[in-house]
Amino acid sequence: MIIDLQKFITEERPFWSELEAVLEKLEKRPELRLSLSRLERFHYLYQRVSGDLAKIKTFSAEPNTRVYLESLVARAFGEIHETRQTPHRFAPLHWLFSTFPQTFRKHVRAFWICLAAMLVGGAFGGFVIVVDPDVKEVLLPFSHLHGDPSERVAKEEAADDDRLAGGKTYFSSNLMTHNTKVSIFTLALGMTWGIGTLIMLFYNGVILGAVALDYVLAGETAFLLGWLLPHGVIEIPAIVLAGQAGLVLASALIGWGKSISLKERLRNISADLVTLIMGVAVMLIWAGIVEAFFSQYHEPVIPYEVKIGFGVLEFILLILFLAKSGRRGRGKGVDAKLHRRNTQTYTDTKDVKADLKLNAQS
Repeated sequence: MIIDLQKFITEERPFWSELEAVLEKLEKRPELRLSLSRLERFHYLYQRVSGDLAKIKTFSAEPNTRVYLESLVARAFGEIHETRQTPHRFAPLHWLFSTFPQTFRKHVRAFWICLAAMLVGGAFGGFVIVVDPDVKEVLLPFSHLHGDPSERVAKEEAADDDRLAGGKTYFSSNLMTHNTKVSIFTLALGMTWGIGTLIMLFYNGVILGAVALDYVLAGETAFLLGWLLPHGVIEIPAIVLAGQAGLVLASALIGWGKSISLKERLRNISADLVTLIMGVAVMLIWAGIVEAFFSQYHEPVIPYEVKIGFGVLEFILLILFLAKSGRRGRGKGVDAKLHRRNTQTYTDTKDVKADLKLNAQS
């Protein structure tokens, strides 16, 4: 049987061209991941062109078309069965608005555990201050918090000079550096199977609760909120996220019944740890800038209503960002289908590749 070569080429060339276009795109951008629909289309084109090649080899002696189709099939086969690690281009905006919040939600249970530890510590710190107000001189590590809150508020509001004049950038950078060190330490304490991480969060909660209730009992709630909210609604969650990363590390160390080796468990969570701690660093940078350039100014320079409103707005945006940003689609279980690595858009590629392999062998 001899096929009508010209008719065959005319009918099939659109499929060859389409496959060639997809291959050129994948070869130019190795980090690109196809969506499910495009992957299925790629699968179909690979099968069709493979079939065309078989027909050309069997029923036609035309060499140029055969060589062209062999090249297409070989390139497609290489893309399907590629096993080497493809290069990854870091995309800051994609990382910030997609990878970071997705990773947070992936380990959200660890976040709630850390938040609970800090809240329990806050409740304990407040209780201690109520029982014995004088204990704050022992409990609080900062000497400027040992005195009467009302005296400090009066002094802050009466100040007619800018104490940070010419030094805001230095003050801000010191805040960022200190808080980043605390966050990394909180993460590193995950090596104590998470016990040290939870203790650190509990201790920070104790300090926060003691300071907060001390000011509330002194009738300085407005000052407290105006001073703490603008930077605290970002800084405090950042510390909790660092604890979340610590518990992720602890979970990998413990294993929780997983049969894979410790080395493999650590490798599986390494990208997530880097993502979380980088996210914490970004949050702390913002908090440091706000604390140096905004939180340090009190009434009458900046009304407390403005500062509190700014803090509340930040908090709402942070919740929406962590809860919603990076979701691909609607409906139940969207995040459950999100990818375990930064640039993945389809997690079942291996299953499709297995199908392709079977088809290629048949």
